[in-house]
Parts: sequence; structure tokens; C-alpha cells
Amino acid sequence: MSLTDPTPTASTTAGNPTVQVPEPPVSGRLAHGGFVHGILTHKKALFGLAVLAVFALLALLAPVLAPGNPSDFGPEASMAPSASHLLGTTSKGQDVLALTLWGSRSSLTVGFIVGLAATFIGCLVGIASAYFGKAMDEVLSLLTNIFLLIPGLPLLVVLAAFLPPGPATVVVVLVITGWAGSARVLRSQALSLRSKDFVAASVVTGERAWRIMFREILPNMASIVMSTLLGCVIYGIGAQAGLEFLGLGDTGSVSWGTNLYWANNDGALMTGEWWVLLPSGVAIAVVAFALAMINYAVDEITNPRLRAEKRG
Repeated sequence: MSLTDPTPTASTTAGNPTVQVPEPPVSGRLAHGGFVHGILTHKKALFGLAVLAVFALLALLAPVLAPGNPSDFGPEASMAPSASHLLGTTSKGQDVLALTLWGSRSSLTVGFIVGLAATFIGCLVGIASAYFGKAMDEVLSLLTNIFLLIPGLPLLVVLAAFLPPGPATVVVVLVITGWAGSARVLRSQALSLRSKDFVAASVVTGERAWRIMFREILPNMASIVMSTLLGCVIYGIGAQAGLEFLGLGDTGSVSWGTNLYWANNDGALMTGEWWVLLPSGVAIAVVAFALAMINYAVDEITNPRLRAEKRG
């Protein structure tokens, strides 16, 4: 009997016929406890979470590990890594380790804010477009297609060039250019759930539209929303670094992107000062790799086909 079949079934227990009353229809949403248990026992997820925890801890402890202003010039310029400066110094005498630690605060903050904001807008637009349909779907789909058709990098450059520099500007620019892709993916998933029986039952019982969208449809999209969020965070960290490397951010602030900008501006590669350029680039790559590992783990935990292939 299917989960949505209201017909009771008869069974025999100790010679006496009994009637099994079917449980109410379920929406098929992933059990919260099972998902958390899967994440905490998955090797890829544990690796990614451990790496993120280390970077988050280093970012929080930056004022303790590297007190003072990391942008201050020092007398020891262009020093290779040594006991006194573990990652060396720049051509201006700045400690590279301090720049990397303090830069993680800005880069991680901007990345996660952009990821959360872009995913929220994508969920709102995608689910509303799929649920209401008709004119609402056409308008929101047209808006999404416009942002998808506009080349991302030129739009980033134009917006960043005309808005005042600063972390808030970077966040706004990246959210404006990053929500459309997630909205398209989430709309496709929401369309498949819109025709399910549990959604129809909620409509018949008179549930409000916002409740159906965010209490019935959205929880069943937990895995794809999680994957979208992780992808948007990776996009936020990488795009911020790219903008600031081009000089379109606030070059007076300290982030992984501005560290790369000043290293390139000072000719670190031409002078052989690889230690100035390498730490920030490696940090971006490692954090993106950790987020990708968590994303792969989420896919394997929530996708029955991937779980079956892994067991096989």
C-alpha cells in the first residue's frame, strides 16, 4: 500500500484479524536526525568541517595571534619565512602571517553573507515562481533569465566600479550577480514538488501560501538548498578575491583578495617573493576545497542512488 492510500489493510496476529490504520501522508522530507548523523559520520563532511573550523578559529583569534594593525609598515622588508616571521614579510615590512590571518576575517564573512543572501533570494524567487505559476512564473522567470544572460564578470566590474568601495559594496554586487543561478535550480526542484499529494492536501485544507512554500515545499528541498548554499559561499569567496585582485574593492582593507592585489602590485613574482603571494591563494583554494567536500558529502547522504553506488 502506498503512503497516500487511505484504505486500511487487514492482518492476522495470533489468529485474530486486526485492522492496521495507515499513518497520515508524509511529505518525504529528510529526517533531521538522520541527516545530521550522516554528516557527522561522513569522512568527506568531517574533513571539510574540520578545515572550516580551523580557519574560523584562526579568524576569530587573529587579534590574539597577530595583535596590532597588520597593514603597518615594518623595518624588516622582503624577508623570507623564518622563526621571527613564519610566512615572511612583504616589501613594505608587513608580516604575511598577520595579513593572512586578518584577511580571513573579511573573506570568510563576505563569503558566507553572500552565500546566505544569494541562497535566500534564490529560494524565494524559485519557490514563488513554481508555486504561483502563470503570470508570476513568467515574470520571475524572465527576470531570472535576464540576470543569467548578462555576462557575470563584466557586470561585476561595472557595478563595483560605479559603487563606493567597501565590504558592503562587494556583498551587494556579488548577491546581485549570484542569485539567478540558484533560483533557476530551486525553481526546477520546486516544480516537481508542487504536484505532490502533500502539497495538494495542504491547499485543500486551506493552508496559507507562504506556509505551504516554506513549511511543506522548502523542507523537502533541504539537500539541494544546502548544496546551493555551499556553492554560493564558494562563489562569494572567490569572486570577492577576484574583484579585489583587480583593484575594484577597498584596497585599504585587509582580505585575501587585497593581499593578492598588493603582492601583484609590488611585483612579488618578479622579485621572487613567492611567500607574499602564496598564503592567501592557498587559503582560498583550501577553503573552497573544504566546502566542495561538504557539498559532495551532502549529495551522497541525500541521494539514494549515490548511497547505493557507494555500498556497491
